[in-house]
Amino acid sequence: MEELTLNPQHLDRVADLAWSWAATFLPRLVVAGIILAIGLLVARWVSRAVYDISRRTKHIDPTLQPILASLTRYAILILVLIAALSQVGIQTASLLAVVGAAGLAIGLALQGTLSNMAAGLMLLWLRPFRVGDFIEVEGLAGTVHEIGLFASRLQTFDGIYLFAPNSAIWNKALKNHTRDAGRLVSIDVTVPSQAEIDTARDILIRMAKGNERVLRTPQPRVYVESLTEAGLLLNLRVWASHEHVGELQRMIVEQAKRELETSGGESLRPQQVVRVIPPDSDPFRLLTSAQP
Repeated sequence: MEELTLNPQHLDRVADLAWSWAATFLPRLVVAGIILAIGLLVARWVSRAVYDISRRTKHIDPTLQPILASLTRYAILILVLIAALSQVGIQTASLLAVVGAAGLAIGLALQGTLSNMAAGLMLLWLRPFRVGDFIEVEGLAGTVHEIGLFASRLQTFDGIYLFAPNSAIWNKALKNHTRDAGRLVSIDVTVPSQAEIDTARDILIRMAKGNERVLRTPQPRVYVESLTEAGLLLNLRVWASHEHVGELQRMIVEQAKRELETSGGESLRPQQVVRVIPPDSDPFRLLTSAQP
């Protein structure tokens, strides 16, 4: 076999090329690293500053505050990355073509994540709910604390943290319990069949108007649902604000029973008091409602 020999001139040339490359490239690499490090700190600081300023500004909706902070942070990071790559010597024009092709592949692989982002943008655009609203979506229910680009952060009524993907909220029928001005509270009261209808109606309406949680408009109403041998069925309907509807629903049954017993005597002693939800076919739904 022919013995392999190294030419000292070749070694000197390789060493000169390596040193020349290191002397040219390493400073740029160090500068790019410094740009990235400083850029990360600046992006974090600026996003926090934008969030704090938006919180103190009354004209910016609380729903948009975390989104503005996130967009600011991502925009700064993109500029910093481009600056760092340019410092190393990578042409940004060719990089954009590579990023576009990679973005297409990543988009196909992360369709669920992109659907969450699209759903988040639609939620921010159409505003079916805002921060502070209590919403319900097919098994998910809670008070909205934050609407992000990919997911929303809620808290259930018993204080449990709930992280819900935006697509799970956008693609389902949603109930917003706090958006409109009022909520209907309806109870059925059964009294003896020989009771005076007008007297029972006056007692129930007076009780409702005396409750500070009941809205004055629409006014409380009492209807006769049915009259049978078992008794007289009356229906009391009042409206309350969404802040007080829960407490009113739990106290109005007891209050109606007590008022009828103390004001009407034995002839108006209620046999049954039940809170009910009027069906969709009830024409009362078309007669009156609390305006938002």
